[in-house]
Amino acid sequence: MTAGRSPVVVKLGGSLAESRRLASTLKIVGAARQSCVVVPGGGTFADAVRAAHKKHRLPETVSHRMALLAMHQTGMMLSAMHPRLVPAETLSAIRRAMAESRIPVWLPLKLIDADTRVSADWRTTSDALAARLAERLGASVVLVKSCRVDSEATPAQLVRQGIVDPAFDEIVARSAIPWRVLGAGDEAELAQRLSAPYRAGRLKPSKRAIARGR
Repeated sequence: MTAGRSPVVVKLGGSLAESRRLASTLKIVGAARQSCVVVPGGGTFADAVRAAHKKHRLPETVSHRMALLAMHQTGMMLSAMHPRLVPAETLSAIRRAMAESRIPVWLPLKLIDADTRVSADWRTTSDALAARLAERLGASVVLVKSCRVDSEATPAQLVRQGIVDPAFDEIVARSAIPWRVLGAGDEAELAQRLSAPYRAGRLKPSKRAIARGR
């Protein structure tokens, strides 16, 4: 992997699987020559948590931990889909994997449970957690979404559009980390940021992904 450059935290939205872009996106990430770490979205696993939260009127702190475990499930799935990807729970494990030219997939519960700078509520999703990990690693953060994303939009505008969570805006503002939100059609830029080879494809976002904005 490329030496002397800060790593890139790449958050893969859980709805990528629904848009049929997951395999092609993983192919780009898996070919990265730039050190990177993947943060998985919760996807359908997190949707199940939201449904349980509403049905059973669970405390937000409980649902928050369940949503973190939803990210673990997606992370385990991603790790099984590409040979370079490996699960990692701690900063030391993440750094060790990158040093070995592997791509760590962050399972967040252990670190976030002890992190007082992350709110345990629905304002904080995998978007903000990816930014927080980038803050702790001294990295840049790239969120990969299934919907179209305006390259000129500010974090606050993306919050209002429902594309990122409110805590993401707060974390990138306080930390001043480099950030980018990429959507359908931005695969070439993702490849460029990861120093990965890329051949243009024709996959389009699903209607459900566009409606959800993730």
